[in-house]
Amino acid sequence: MADAASSHAPQPQGATGVLVLADGHVAWGRGFGATGEAVGEVCFNTAMTGYEEVMTDPSYAAQIVTFTFPHIGNVGVNEEDLESHVDGAVGCVVREDVTEPSNFRSEGDLGAWLAKLGKIGLAGIDTRALTRRIRLSGAPNAVIAHNPQGKFDIPALIKRAAEWPGLEGMDLARVVTRHEVESWEGGVWSLGKGYARSPHTPLPHVVAMDFGAKDNIFRNLVKAGAKVTVVPGTTPIEGVLALEPDGVFLSNGPGDPAATGSYAVPVIQGLLERDIPIFGICLGHQMLALAAGAKTTKMHQGHRGANHPVKRLADGVVEITSMNHGFAVDNSALPDNVEETHVSLFDGSNCGIAIKGKKAFGVQYHPEASPGPMDSFYLFQKFIESLA
Repeated sequence: MADAASSHAPQPQGATGVLVLADGHVAWGRGFGATGEAVGEVCFNTAMTGYEEVMTDPSYAAQIVTFTFPHIGNVGVNEEDLESHVDGAVGCVVREDVTEPSNFRSEGDLGAWLAKLGKIGLAGIDTRALTRRIRLSGAPNAVIAHNPQGKFDIPALIKRAAEWPGLEGMDLARVVTRHEVESWEGGVWSLGKGYARSPHTPLPHVVAMDFGAKDNIFRNLVKAGAKVTVVPGTTPIEGVLALEPDGVFLSNGPGDPAATGSYAVPVIQGLLERDIPIFGICLGHQMLALAAGAKTTKMHQGHRGANHPVKRLADGVVEITSMNHGFAVDNSALPDNVEETHVSLFDGSNCGIAIKGKKAFGVQYHPEASPGPMDSFYLFQKFIESLA
């Protein structure tokens, strides 16, 4: 198939899929999964495992994920590895064709699973070249398309990609949040046992605001010793307080934190005024920062993968973390009431804050991992201990 570095390449024989960037660049490949077309921002993920978790992470809403690891789909898919049942990534780009799955846990193949979810796959792309393009020029807007007959209107696809407004200013959390209050029961998964169950004993009560959460976050809160109630991210402060929380968790999610913050930040500020303990991750971390007076910025390429080194400033310990974010807290001018607690060793960007005088902190990365690494589970324990 065509090298992802060559623009406007003619359609090669057998091409049934295409990735068209807003600048007119065209990369031909072999489509799989759902047919049709979808628009989004192209990003890359460097994790070697966890493609099913990635594709069902709501934080990837309106994004097309390029997997840098060449062999994707080779262990199949199964229901136990889903991270949500709402929209995540709209499509994925991979190097090698998806092979017949080989794993005792597999319940199906990646292509059929993507088709069921309405997500488009594109194989045969030079993902290294595409990744270099993103690193040099930033995450582009694009259309991914799959037609088994190989018929594509390239000018129309370029136009659609160019006219898509992009993620800045986009409130996607409202799209992917759950719409009902839910009492969460499940604990973490283990081989041969499935998911643990929450013990029915008096426990600290955590109200988790869902801005596009991965289910494994709630499982880790249960593992750390909490009773968990999940509420929509649009819940007003009166609704949160009515549940009598001992602490409030702010979840990950997609889109621009400033856009979601238009309704979430006042709620967080109200919680801070009442000295209710707060723990935020990813989007929740960013909105906690906004509530304290900090600012967020759109990143050039973002951080997505399972091998990101983060330095804990209190003691110099380095955590290997799982990340998925295209926005970051601006650490060049943090307010006096915000302490920076963690930084990325890749680029020095902010990866953690604490609000001075409050039991409120957040991290940019995903301590629940799923899959790995597990360096940061202590943060769930720290949060639950603060509720005493």
